[in-house]
Amino acid sequence: MGEWLRLFALVALGGAAVTFAATAVARMMTEERRLARAFRKGLGAHPDALLIAHGAGRGAALSLETRRIVTAWDGGRWRLDYGLDELRGAVLELDGAFAARAVRGEDRRRLDRSSAAEREVLLRLLFDDPRHPDFELQLWPVKVRKGVELRPRQVVSEANRWIGRIEAVLRRSGGAPVIAAPRSSRGARIADAHRSLEADLYDDDEDALID
Repeated sequence: MGEWLRLFALVALGGAAVTFAATAVARMMTEERRLARAFRKGLGAHPDALLIAHGAGRGAALSLETRRIVTAWDGGRWRLDYGLDELRGAVLELDGAFAARAVRGEDRRRLDRSSAAEREVLLRLLFDDPRHPDFELQLWPVKVRKGVELRPRQVVSEANRWIGRIEAVLRRSGGAPVIAAPRSSRGARIADAHRSLEADLYDDDEDALID
């Protein structure tokens, strides 16, 4: 009888260990944490601002310290990184209609309407890149993790803050041009970023930028 009890205890401990390990891996692989890794790798610093399209595995982040902006998709498996001088602007669309913008060389169009019941909120980032001229973030509707609540009004407000933030970035970079170091082709940068992220996926240093 004692041997059966010991065997049962060992099986129970083994099951608990497997469950704990699976939970830890799942936690590490969550959308936000994987995107956070992509942002950290692309920016080379903690982001000053980040925006995630929850449930779509897409996001963007920028650093004023390193003067870079990163877009990431597929849960952070892929990314493109740009200098802030390559950022042309951003456009906000509500329910498929143009609502606000901040574009280099153009007057800012401020958000003047929001019903707080939008069915779709889309922020499009614009870049000086012929191959990848824009990056779309569908911010609403969203799928968020359990315990997190978002409403259209919050999403629209955050998107509008990004419009203002990008306007400030464009205004600051409106003086002398920033001379960027020579870089590889965009396609090579995507492939390099993918390999780097796969190799780094289980690093335990700075596990996440998002609590």
